Amino acid sequence: MKAVVQRVSKASVIIEREKVANINSGLLVLLGIVDDDTQEDIKWLSNKISNLRIFSDEDGIMNTSLLQTQGDAIVVSQFTLHASTKKGNRPSYLLAAKPDVAIPLYEAFVKQLETDLGKKVQTGQFGADMKVELLNDGPVTIIVDTKNKQ
Repeated sequence: MKAVVQRVSKASVIIEREKVANINSGLLVLLGIVDDDTQEDIKWLSNKISNLRIFSDEDGIMNTSLLQTQGDAIVVSQFTLHASTKKGNRPSYLLAAKPDVAIPLYEAFVKQLETDLGKKVQTGQFGADMKVELLNDGPVTIIVDTKNKQ
């Protein structure tokens, strides 16, 4: 499971000209899933994202987490995070989990993040053509991969 975590001043997801998710200060999480991702990966990644100290404290130092700031989050499914660009110029998405595997894991991740944060997490729609708007704050962008836990 791989996530691109962006600290945002605001973010939204639009599907067919309808805004389906909208936050102010918080995190936009792009989430990619592979076939061998597990419930353990979900728990580890949710805990890591909830507790990443990437928000400024009163001294202007990145020392505060989303959990501490009580900011909001949007999670968007992103199969292209597992693109392979080894051969040629057309990415291969063979590593990305198919919907029958990915959807339950995606939904479980969102529920786990809601549990960890103690609040509702907004989402895009799995498999939809989404327009994601964001104002990256910092900019701060962190890539977290459950395959690199050590």
